[in-house]
Amino acid sequence: MFLPRVSVVIVTWNALELLQRCLPSVTSTDYPDLEIIIADNGSTDGSAEWIASRYPDVTLVRHPENWLFCKGNNAAFVVATGKYVVLLNNDVETPPGWLHPLVRIAEADETIAAVQPKVLQFDRRDLFEYAGASGGFLDRLGYPFARGRIVDCLEPDVGQYDDVRDIDWGSGAALLLRREALQQAGPLDERFEMHMEEIDLCWRLRRMGYRIVVEPRSHVFHVGGGSLPVRSARKLYFNFRNNLLMLYKNLPARHFRRVLAERLCFDAAAACREVLCGRPRSAAAVVRAWCDANRLRRHYCRLRPERKTPETLPTYRGSVLIDRYVRGLQRFSDLPEDLFRGN
Repeated sequence: MFLPRVSVVIVTWNALELLQRCLPSVTSTDYPDLEIIIADNGSTDGSAEWIASRYPDVTLVRHPENWLFCKGNNAAFVVATGKYVVLLNNDVETPPGWLHPLVRIAEADETIAAVQPKVLQFDRRDLFEYAGASGGFLDRLGYPFARGRIVDCLEPDVGQYDDVRDIDWGSGAALLLRREALQQAGPLDERFEMHMEEIDLCWRLRRMGYRIVVEPRSHVFHVGGGSLPVRSARKLYFNFRNNLLMLYKNLPARHFRRVLAERLCFDAAAACREVLCGRPRSAAAVVRAWCDANRLRRHYCRLRPERKTPETLPTYRGSVLIDRYVRGLQRFSDLPEDLFRGN
């Protein structure tokens, strides 16, 4: 059976230890027509030299400085020659056969633009990982969650989410993209810099009529927190700011005012919670995220879908924060099935 070329793109910056831990598994992938591209964001820890000496068959793209995730990937996409391009974090370990199920399902349906494998924790391989788990969704206010991860609750993987399913977004930790669809939708939004960029891309692809699916017969193991620590105020800033920018770009106009008003209340509550927990820098990050997002609002609102454009809304019509903190739900399977669109 003919298998198309796949280009795996890994952006890295001063992460030699992670590369030494995870890259050998990627180079051991048993896919026959595989191109591996490392985009080095100006590392000073010897990463590029180690890659060049140990893996001469890997294409090494050296950026002059730290272009972060979005720009670093976009610059590497130009070099990629595959029919499919895979976003892969530098802290992801892959089993030998991980690519075959992803390519198989994409080849079977040209309307599928992106396929995510199941993402498990590196150190606790029986637990879903925060970034994507078994497929990502958005609630009615644009907050992301996943099968296997509700807000901060991570479920053990016992095969409960092993079915192929259409999703709202796939994790940029490991995401196969149809190159043709990526060219149509445009690259990762470089104003995002890092975090939420893959959710925005998936939403844009869905607006164009493409499907995003999860294929749990493929799985990978993600260390997590490789670029920014989980409790980093900078990480919190990017998550809140970029989530708002994503809404500005993709939410239909008739939903925009109501959603933004509700989001202001929820995000203000989040900032207050950070203060009460003794994290004033994190609270300030949420406020700064809103200020900076508002500054960019005029630019992004011009990109919002017109009224004549078919609406592509978040799949879940409920509020995942109310489900978690008011109703006490901790598992994806606990969420009311009738609140998912299409059911």
